[in-house]
Amino acid sequence: MSETTSTRYRDAAVARDLSTTQLLGQVMFLVAIALGFCTLGTLIGRDLSLGTARVCSFAGFGMLLVSSFAGERFRVGAFAMGWLFATALLIGLGLGPVIAYFAAVEESALTQAFAGTAATVLGAGALGFVLSPDLARWMRPLALVVFALCIGTIVLTLFGGTVSPLLSLGIYAISALLIVVDFNFLRKHGTQADAVWLATGIFVSIVNIFVSLLNIFSR
Repeated sequence: MSETTSTRYRDAAVARDLSTTQLLGQVMFLVAIALGFCTLGTLIGRDLSLGTARVCSFAGFGMLLVSSFAGERFRVGAFAMGWLFATALLIGLGLGPVIAYFAAVEESALTQAFAGTAATVLGAGALGFVLSPDLARWMRPLALVVFALCIGTIVLTLFGGTVSPLLSLGIYAISALLIVVDFNFLRKHGTQADAVWLATGIFVSIVNIFVSLLNIFSR
């Protein structure tokens, strides 16, 4: 192989790495903003009644369904970003009374859930980024399983039942796997058009992991 050809391959590899790095930065920037809106929602909603908080949670869940099935307008571009941030705010409002309760009564569970979420996301993201196999085919099946488990959690909550730690552990594990798959997809297939929906998926997985750990660590 000539020196010129070798240089071309090296430049192409650098270009791909730079493109992936930029996309990763964009996705994580959107995730950070979404988490910021969610945090703002928990602060605003800390004094909401449980009924009102549930309505906000269901509205946020409905907006997630819309973004998943309503077409490209909700997955690409400025409108999609605004939709993500509004969804995050509603989810935060729904979590407000829960976070306020744990902050006042069981702060250790809250701290453990925050730390566990950070460690899980960091580990799962790094794993997905370095794995060689293409995991894209697992994205939809895992998302459907998490969706079914979340529906079960909502039904239990509506009828006054307690959420089993085993159910929370299942949501935690599959949400962590989804983060692995999302980061793997980002590295292998991601383009500019994928930034918002990847950020949405990662944000939702982070919230699922946090809520699951909160239920597991609580007394």
